[in-house]
Amino acid sequence: MSWIITKYLITAAVVVLVSEIAKRSDKLGGLVAALPLVTILALIWLYVEKQTPEKIANHAWYTFWYVVPTLPMFLAFPWLLGRIGFWSTLAASVVITIACFWIFAIFVRRFGIQLL
Repeated sequence: MSWIITKYLITAAVVVLVSEIAKRSDKLGGLVAALPLVTILALIWLYVEKQTPEKIANHAWYTFWYVVPTLPMFLAFPWLLGRIGFWSTLAASVVITIACFWIFAIFVRRFGIQLL
């Protein structure tokens, strides 16, 4: 149980760190947020918990493919924010991401990559 609490505390500290940096500098906050910190932590946790190399590699592989369809949201969010407000923009961003993911999953299926 203490291991899970440690994981939660370290992971939460990373999220808080990113938000604190973003409060002070838009550019640096964006740069740090763009780093795959959550993925790096997940890979570390998988390794420390003695998961197989195949399991760890699969996590990195699928993370790559799942990141691609999220990118349009980062363009839509700032454009929508001043027009429809924060919560509506957040909801629209979720819908945009889901739609992009669905379209992307259908597209990459042609190349033998199964995301759904």
